[in-house]
Amino acid sequence: MSSKPIGIFDSGVGGTSIWKEIQNLLPNEDTIYLADSKNAPYGEKSQEEILRLSIKNTELLLERGCKIIVVACNTATTNAITNLRAQYSVPFIGIEPAIKPAALQSKSKTVGVLATKGTLASSLFNSTSENHANGIRIIEQEGTGLVPLIEGGKVASEETIGLLNTYVNPMLEEGMDHLVLGCTHYPYLIPTLKSILPAHVKIIDSGEAVARQVKVILEKNNLLNTSKDIARHQLYTNINPGVLQSFVEDVEGNLSVQRLDF
Repeated sequence: MSSKPIGIFDSGVGGTSIWKEIQNLLPNEDTIYLADSKNAPYGEKSQEEILRLSIKNTELLLERGCKIIVVACNTATTNAITNLRAQYSVPFIGIEPAIKPAALQSKSKTVGVLATKGTLASSLFNSTSENHANGIRIIEQEGTGLVPLIEGGKVASEETIGLLNTYVNPMLEEGMDHLVLGCTHYPYLIPTLKSILPAHVKIIDSGEAVARQVKVILEKNNLLNTSKDIARHQLYTNINPGVLQSFVEDVEGNLSVQRLDF
């Protein structure tokens, strides 16, 4: 099993931000990535629909022999991972907004969270906020419209900048000094966010922490790939593969991007 690939899925290209962190930390590991862009964004869907899509993605990855599955989508994690863990024996790694480190580091005691509607409305997000935000004010903001813009490659467009200003300015007025990104698409907005946020505001995402957790779970289950062969990365999307390709063109190695109907 140790030579089997790591499976990763997201509601589109955003999860490649997580995939890159995993690939950097675990260069010996083969990966299979599913970009379910046809159904993006998950954040606007019902919990039942999110679970159905998550099961579909999981079973496709299991059919391809994946030894562990990373749910590289905050909305799918918060709405479906409990059911997935109960239904399948393979280990699952989920993504949660990094509220804890932001709360610990905040000097103004005010933390902004930019996330999808589906994440912010979930019970898992609310319990995470309650557990880690003692004495900290959490300002929640839905990032409506951002995922389609990122999926369209418009990470620095005037429309994107306009939306971001609309979303972050009220949080700045409330004294936010940390901004937690609660969607795996959003790390691609970091350069744009840095251009509009004051220098003292720290942006936090979950990518590195997720990669470290994948390594921990692989080690715990004796699933680390110790082969010296060049890792193979298979990335699939159910729309135009050119979009997904554009998000991983900076990655070297044995990598293929293909269209797959799923």
